[in-house]
Amino acid sequence: MKGIKIVCVGRVKEEFFKEGIGHYVKEIRKKYPMDILECPDEPTPDSCPESVERQIRDTEGEWILNKIKDDEYVVALCIDGKHYSTQEWGDRMNRIFLQVPSQVTFVIGGSLGLSEKVIRRANEKLSFSALTFPHQMMRLILCEQIARVV
Repeated sequence: MKGIKIVCVGRVKEEFFKEGIGHYVKEIRKKYPMDILECPDEPTPDSCPESVERQIRDTEGEWILNKIKDDEYVVALCIDGKHYSTQEWGDRMNRIFLQVPSQVTFVIGGSLGLSEKVIRRANEKLSFSALTFPHQMMRLILCEQIARVV
């Protein structure tokens, strides 16, 4: 594997999230190169129709896809993705890190989730929970889980 990348919608605002993410990124970088690339998040009006939500997901999806190269192995974080135990997650990620010759890219969508194009581009879908987390918290959780297995 060439390295790890996280592509996500939105930026981290709270200092305590920034500190936690920074801590785990530092740990990961001891073993692998790692980058976090942020895409802008589209404002979402309250009670907007599904057509507007789809348009927002599609716009954010294009920004995400522009940050992913053709040869990258993409893991999309989706509520309907595969669930793993801690042991299964570690075993799965270690296999991916050993087998994938390119960069491994994790994708975190915005508040409305990921576009269909991003999901179709993904090599696999992953879910940490049936619950929905704010993107800042999900970024922290993902970094901690990656640091745990590297």
